[in-house]
Amino acid sequence: MLLGEFEHTIDDKNRLTLPAKFRQALSGGLVITRGMDGCLYCYPQAEWGQLVDGRLAGLDPFSKEGRMMQRYFYAGASEAEPDKQGRVMLPTSLAKEAGIGRDVVVAGVGNHLEIWDRAAWRDHVKELEGSAEDVAERLASQRD
Repeated sequence: MLLGEFEHTIDDKNRLTLPAKFRQALSGGLVITRGMDGCLYCYPQAEWGQLVDGRLAGLDPFSKEGRMMQRYFYAGASEAEPDKQGRVMLPTSLAKEAGIGRDVVVAGVGNHLEIWDRAAWRDHVKELEGSAEDVAERLASQRD
């Protein structure tokens, strides 16, 4: 389980040093791809495989929405292997697309990491704090 949030900096070679807490889970390789809400997703290789098998592979390629989601995640995906210092190269095009600058937050979100521009993360957390109770109530009512 990937949990917690950590502030890091992207170096001049566009490498992110992964938080030490997450390195073991990502030591077998990882996949970085477009995320939702203005971030990048980073999946351990095995979790990526489960996402593909469980959600993406089952999308209907004859539906416009299915094709769109497959393109969104597959075309932006990049496999990586952390180096001995726990660094991974962030694809420049993905980082630019997500608005990620030098200062980032790496957040553990269960089965994957999210990589956010630090200022965008702070804005997102403020928004979430203001609506988390309302969202929880709506989700709870859907279960009944």
